[in-house]
Amino acid sequence: MPENYEKCGSGFHEAQQNKFSPMDDLTQALSASFAVSKEPNSTAGPHPRLAQYKSKYSVLEQSERRRRFLDLQKSKRLNYVNHARRLADGDWAGADSDGEEDMEKQEEGEREQDGNAEEEGMEIERRKLPKHYANQLMLSEWLVDVPSELDTDWLMVVSPVGKRSLIVASKGSTAAYTKSGYCVNRFPSLLPGGNRHNSAMGKDYTILDCIYSEVDRTYYILDVMCWRGHPVYDCPCLFSHQQTEFRFYWLQSKVQETDGLSETAKRNPFRFVSLQSTECTVELIQKALAAEYSFSVDGLLFYHRQTHYTPGSTPLVGWLRPYMVTDILGIEVPVGPLTTKPEYASHQLQQILEHKKPSSEVRPANSSGGYELEYLSTPSRDSEDTRNFLNQKPIKEAHMEV
Repeated sequence: MPENYEKCGSGFHEAQQNKFSPMDDLTQALSASFAVSKEPNSTAGPHPRLAQYKSKYSVLEQSERRRRFLDLQKSKRLNYVNHARRLADGDWAGADSDGEEDMEKQEEGEREQDGNAEEEGMEIERRKLPKHYANQLMLSEWLVDVPSELDTDWLMVVSPVGKRSLIVASKGSTAAYTKSGYCVNRFPSLLPGGNRHNSAMGKDYTILDCIYSEVDRTYYILDVMCWRGHPVYDCPCLFSHQQTEFRFYWLQSKVQETDGLSETAKRNPFRFVSLQSTECTVELIQKALAAEYSFSVDGLLFYHRQTHYTPGSTPLVGWLRPYMVTDILGIEVPVGPLTTKPEYASHQLQQILEHKKPSSEVRPANSSGGYELEYLSTPSRDSEDTRNFLNQKPIKEAHMEV
C-alpha cells in the first residue's frame, strides 16, 4: 500500500473513532412516510402516483439492483491504475487488453437503452462523440426506493447549481470535459499536474468529478478518482466497507494541503472547492436544509458508503431536490428557501415516474435498470443553456500560462 494511503488511512481511522453515533433511528420515520393521507394529494404524504409506483415496482427493483451492484464490485476488479493513466496521458493504445473494453461495452449498452431523450437537443450524433472521455462520471438515479439503512450506510452531499465536468490535470495543464466527452476548456491550475510548475515530468496527474459554476468561476469538487497519480476509484481492502467515506476524507485532506486552490490567481484562474458530506440522520438532514450556502443549491446527492467510483449510472447514488425530502423521506423539514416547493414540483415528481415508462404500463427504465440523470441542474430552469452546453464543440486552448 502506498505511503500516502497509510498516512491518510491512519488519520481516517482516528476521525472515525471520534464520530458521533447516529442520533435516531430513521426507519420509523421512513415507514411512516409511506402512509397515504386521507386528504387527496396531501403534501403530508408522498405523491400518490409515486407511492403507488414504489409499492408495486420500485422497492424490489431498485433495492435488488443495489445489492447486485455491491456484489459486482467484489467480484469484478478493473485495472483503474492504467485507466487513470490513460485519461491523464490521452494514450489508449492497448486499452482493450486490460478489461476496459468490457466496461465501455457495458456503458454503451446502457446508453443505447436510454435513447428516449425528452429534448431534441439531447439527440446528438452519439457516434461522433469522443470515445474515451465520454461517460467517465458516476451518475445518480432518482431516490425512489428509500433504503432502510439510510441513516447508517449512506452519506449526503448538498450539490450546487452548475454543469457536470470531468477535470483532468496532467502534463502541465488542466482540461475540463463535458459528460459527453468534449473538452470545453483548458487552463492552468494548482491541482497536482495542472500547471507547468507542478507537473513533475508527467508523473503527477489528478482526475476529479466536479460541478462548474459559471457565476462563481468555481469548480465544486463532488468526488475524486485520482490524486497525484494515486487512483482511488476503488480503495485498498482496508477500507472496503467505507469506500465513499475514504474517498471523501482523502479529497478533503488533499485539498486542504494544496495552498491557493480555492483562490483565483494566474496559475489558478478558476477556484476549486471541495463539497462537504454528512451522515443521513434526521437531525443532520434537517440541519443541512436549514443552513446557508455560498452557492445556489440544486439538490441532494446520497452516496452508499461502500460504492466504488464507477463510471455510468448507479443505484448506489441517489438524487433528490430539497423540496422532495418531506414527500420521499418522510422527514419534517425547516421552512426556508430550500424546502419551498416551486411551481413545477408536482410535474417534477411525476417525471420520476414518466421517465421510466414509455406507455401507460409502468416498467423499469431499461434492461440495466439505470435511471440516469443527464445533468444535475433542473432542465426547466436553463433548458436552452443546457442544450447549448451539450452541443459545444471542442475549443482551442485557453487561459494557458505564457
